[in-house]
Amino acid sequence: MSGSTLDQLTLDQLTKGDALPTFVVDVTATTVILGALATRDWRPMHHDHKFAVERQGVQDIFLNTPNQAAWFERYLNDWTGSRGRIGRMVFRMTNSVFPGDAMQLSGTVDEVSVDETGCGWVRAEISLTVGDEVRTTATARIALPTTPEDNPWDRRGERWKP
Repeated sequence: MSGSTLDQLTLDQLTKGDALPTFVVDVTATTVILGALATRDWRPMHHDHKFAVERQGVQDIFLNTPNQAAWFERYLNDWTGSRGRIGRMVFRMTNSVFPGDAMQLSGTVDEVSVDETGCGWVRAEISLTVGDEVRTTATARIALPTTPEDNPWDRRGERWKP
C-alpha cells in the first residue's frame, strides 16, 4: 500500500477527493475465529458454523465488530505510515462478512485541515465491500504530520483534540 510504514504520509500530500489505495483481504474461517479470540468474544456465531447457521440463520460464522474495527485501523495505519494517529472512527455495519468473502477496503479523503493547535487532520470516508455490496462504512479522523519533523503521537493534553 502506498503510504505504508516505508513512506510517511504528510498532510501536504493530500487534497479533498483523493482516493486511498485499495486493500483486499481474503477472509477465512481462521480470520473470523482468531479475531473473535483476540477480542475475547466467545459468542458461538463467531466460531461455531452449526450455531451460526441453525440458531442465527446466517450462512456461516462471521466477523465480529472489534475484528472489523481492527481491519479498518490496519487499513488506515498502513496508508498513513507510523506517524498517522487515528483520533476518531465511527462505522456502520449493514451486512456480515463471512469466510470465503474477499473483503475490499477503499476510501476517499473528505477533508484536510489544521486545527488551532497546529495538528494536521484528514477525514476519510471508507467502505468495506464484498463484490458489489457495501457491508460496512466508516468515517475516520486521522492526525497526520504537517511536516516531516512533526509527529502527532507527541501531542498530549491541550495539543491533542481528536
